[in-house]
Amino acid sequence: MPAPKPPRWLRRRPDWHAILTLQRPRRAQLRTRVLAGVLAVTVLALVAFDFAAVGALRRYLLGHTDAQLQSVLGLYRPMTITLPSGANWSVANHAVIAGGKRMVFPGVHPVGRTPRPSPGGPRVQQVIAGPRFRVPAPILAQFAVGFVSGRRPVEFVSGNPALVPRIKPAQLQRDLAALHGPQSVIGADGNVTLRLGAIHESGGFLYATTSLGDVNSTVDHLELILAIASVAVGLLVAGGIGLVLRRGLRPIERMATQADKITAGDLTDRVRPQDPGTEVGRLGAALNGMLTRIEASVSEREASQELTRRFFADASHELRNPLASLRANAELYQQGALREPQQVDEAMSRIAHEAQRMSALVDDMLRLARLDQQPGQQAEPVDVTALVTECAERATVTDPARTWHTDIAPDLATTGDEELLRRAIDNLLANVRAHTPGHTTATLTATRCDGSITIEVSDDGPGVPPAQLARIFDRFYRGGPGGNCPPGAGLGLAIVNAVAAAHHGTAQASLNDPHGLRITFTLPASGPADRATPAPHTVSAPV
Repeated sequence: MPAPKPPRWLRRRPDWHAILTLQRPRRAQLRTRVLAGVLAVTVLALVAFDFAAVGALRRYLLGHTDAQLQSVLGLYRPMTITLPSGANWSVANHAVIAGGKRMVFPGVHPVGRTPRPSPGGPRVQQVIAGPRFRVPAPILAQFAVGFVSGRRPVEFVSGNPALVPRIKPAQLQRDLAALHGPQSVIGADGNVTLRLGAIHESGGFLYATTSLGDVNSTVDHLELILAIASVAVGLLVAGGIGLVLRRGLRPIERMATQADKITAGDLTDRVRPQDPGTEVGRLGAALNGMLTRIEASVSEREASQELTRRFFADASHELRNPLASLRANAELYQQGALREPQQVDEAMSRIAHEAQRMSALVDDMLRLARLDQQPGQQAEPVDVTALVTECAERATVTDPARTWHTDIAPDLATTGDEELLRRAIDNLLANVRAHTPGHTTATLTATRCDGSITIEVSDDGPGVPPAQLARIFDRFYRGGPGGNCPPGAGLGLAIVNAVAAAHHGTAQASLNDPHGLRITFTLPASGPADRATPAPHTVSAPV
């Protein structure tokens, strides 16, 4: 029975991973982030400046208005007058009528309750005396002066009646009592903001008001001007900073482009040189230096891998021949082809010889591997004079038909591994025996000069071609004159080079004059300072 199909909505389910990947916002570039940061700081600075400028102007204008109110209030003073018996006060004409006579008091405004006529005596009336000079109507219309006392209605003294504050008398008196300075209030029509200043007088408060329309209009105009100027400055700053950043970050963008190419695998590319005195120049120089080291490291790693591959290939090739010989002799024995005891002995002899050859090869490979991993295993005093003399005597015994000349200075000493040094010198002497004819003369010298011990092994044999001289210390390399490969695995001189490096010395090969080969093996000397070398000890063997 076939499985049921999933619902249509499940079959059409969107790929949320792809959608989220596509909709993921790209990371902002450095130039965009720097520009956004500079604009944010600029906008904050402009907004703070605008608020500070508007606030300062408003405070200045309000202070100027308050000073005008105090000047206006200074023109008025409260006072009391005594009305004669039977006199009446004419509010409209600011005059007193008594006994058919009329007495005029210019600029005097009665406040408070007018006392009723008394047939028996005079009456006292509280008034506000205004300025004695004539105030122009336009100036007078800018202010309103009034008096408030108790719960009685606010009494208008002079000025513009439209500038009277819209507030109850009791509340106005309480506000004036608690007021420490001028304040802003709402006018009678509810649309005009007034500035109110007052002084305390006997029986109430004398106040003066003026409109803040001009102040608000001036502040509004300043706000508009600052807003337009701030927008213009912001746009100019954005454009200028954008151009500066584009020009200043252009070298870094080129570096980023070249870094992308380098990341793709082109390690030979370099960033363009810049002024090393600038940060960008220093960054470019550091990047180029890092790329050089990376390229050198990669090249060294590739070279090391190539040497390792070649080493294993050469080792496999060297081991294949003795293994093939062992297998062939073993198969002959298993098949019964060796019927005579003499044949069996000969096969066993070949097997033993190949096994010995393989053992020596494996020992050399193991010794090289240990020198690569742990170049300095021992650090003990070594008598180089005795060591070289012993190696020379052993070579003389091993190959008595060859002429050996030795020139060994006394009291030569160094610090290192005696067994490794013995093996290196033996390999140098064995190299002469293996690669030169029997009639060749070999010379072994050991001297000390400038804090170093120099051991030279030279011969007058056929030598090696100059083209092969550079590879003579390579592992598994066997070179010979005319392209003839001598016997051996090609590890003797490689071990000499490794031992020299482990003892902080050197191993060099050069052509001997007029023919032959010279190997120079140097070691750091230890012990007393150099002194005159006595007559050398020479060992010679007859031809």
